[in-house]
Amino acid sequence: MAVFWLLVAFSCLGFIAGLPKINKYEGYKIYDVYAKARSADFNYIFSELAKNESYYEVFQPSKGSIPTRVMVHPEEQVNFVQLMDERSVAYALRNRNVGLTLSRQFAKDRMLRQWLPYNGRLGTERFYTHGEINQYIEDLAKEHPRRVFVKTVGKSYEGRWLKTVTITNGDARRNKNVILVDGGFHAREWISPAAAVYLIGELVDNLEENADLLKDYDWVILPVVNPDGYEYTQVSEDTRFWRKTRQPSSADCFGSDPNRNFDYHWNETGASSNPCANTYAGPKAFSEPEAVVMRDVIHSYADRGQMYLTLHSYGPMILYPWGYIDEVPDTVADLHEVAEVGYNAILEATGTVYKYGPSSTTINYMAAGASDDYAFNAGFPISFTMELPPGGTGFDPPASDIDRMVKETWLGIAAMARKVVEKYPLA
Repeated sequence: MAVFWLLVAFSCLGFIAGLPKINKYEGYKIYDVYAKARSADFNYIFSELAKNESYYEVFQPSKGSIPTRVMVHPEEQVNFVQLMDERSVAYALRNRNVGLTLSRQFAKDRMLRQWLPYNGRLGTERFYTHGEINQYIEDLAKEHPRRVFVKTVGKSYEGRWLKTVTITNGDARRNKNVILVDGGFHAREWISPAAAVYLIGELVDNLEENADLLKDYDWVILPVVNPDGYEYTQVSEDTRFWRKTRQPSSADCFGSDPNRNFDYHWNETGASSNPCANTYAGPKAFSEPEAVVMRDVIHSYADRGQMYLTLHSYGPMILYPWGYIDEVPDTVADLHEVAEVGYNAILEATGTVYKYGPSSTTINYMAAGASDDYAFNAGFPISFTMELPPGGTGFDPPASDIDRMVKETWLGIAAMARKVVEKYPLA
């Protein structure tokens, strides 16, 4: 009988989701733009469009065959299409009404939360709140007191607790090497905390299968670096694409980009001094309490840390330093070797093709003041940003995609971790 009513509810949901709902993104369109060869003119056009954040958002300016994806305000769509036609640039309409898509997604997410409340475990059926994620790692620590340890490492601007979970094999040996993982830097990238949560579950629940990853290594994970922004994106469709923190940045605007707020070439290339911009670097380095927390976590493990991995979306890409400049470090061969292992593992298992390489040239823009450059400079020999594949319009994969995406991500992470364990044995 319960199954019957569940089916009835989802049938009603399908009807409700089909009704038009007005929100901030009503009438916005998303286009994929293709260029046979990237030219200075092409890149200039999209760099200029990206500056006009009131009417355009360039989601992903990528190289090669991957299209540039841009969301366009209703009032600018005629101008945008005319500009593309005048420049003989090929484009395709990806989404004809972003607002309607978001309304349907939010309706489904609310229904899933009602039908699948937190029960001590986090599955892959829906996205979870920051509070649920914190409760989950606390419950794991109670369930596995000799293997799982939770530490409160700080507070967000709005007062939410940031907690790390350390996962061991329970042998109580001290001073093992460390793999440090974080998620949820950018608020709208919900698949990032979901992947971090799945990783936690794999390491805790499948000890025998992952014994080699925990023999001489401890894993430290901070699932949501930017909980204020993450919670804000779950308020309504209007806030779904929020990226930054929530600390006021000016009289009119809120938030800084926490991944431009680190004190390593802070506010240089790829960052903005405009408090209202999505890539605003903040009034000073480490102005954001969330970045300060992550800085301190990085330094607390830098003497033992062998890999730092920050989970983002979207790509799919595995990126390594440098992000602030079009150059690579002297140890680029080591970085490339580990990234290639992750690339191959995912390709062989699922067919998904990740791009991998130096951040600035692979993602086709620079990003100064980012955590991966900072962690590498602090002493982590392997430091990656893993940009998970797109879903939905890009940053908003539906809940039905979570299971596939996080399992695929784990395959790549586990493969890279095994290479790190091999390359950097415990001294």
